[in-house]
Amino acid sequence: MYLGKVIGTIWATKKYETITGYKMQFVQPLNAELKKTGDPLIALDTVGAGPGEIIYYVTASEAVIPLDVDMAPVDASIVGIVDSINVES
Repeated sequence: MYLGKVIGTIWATKKYETITGYKMQFVQPLNAELKKTGDPLIALDTVGAGPGEIIYYVTASEAVIPLDVDMAPVDASIVGIVDSINVES
């Protein structure tokens, strides 16, 4: 799992059939100090996250697991919204 921040929503009038009903979100990957760690990516939202929220997401073949279908063309899925982060230094 990876940490990120939702920075926007993608609106699509037509989607692949198995992902209809899921929101697509722009996610900025972050490190534990909430600093940017790469380029933004697109992830399917399975938990109802919104812009500005800190989330965690999964990628690769695991991205399909939280969906209610067996197969879908998905590279990343948002699987949780972060309430707090405690980092020891």
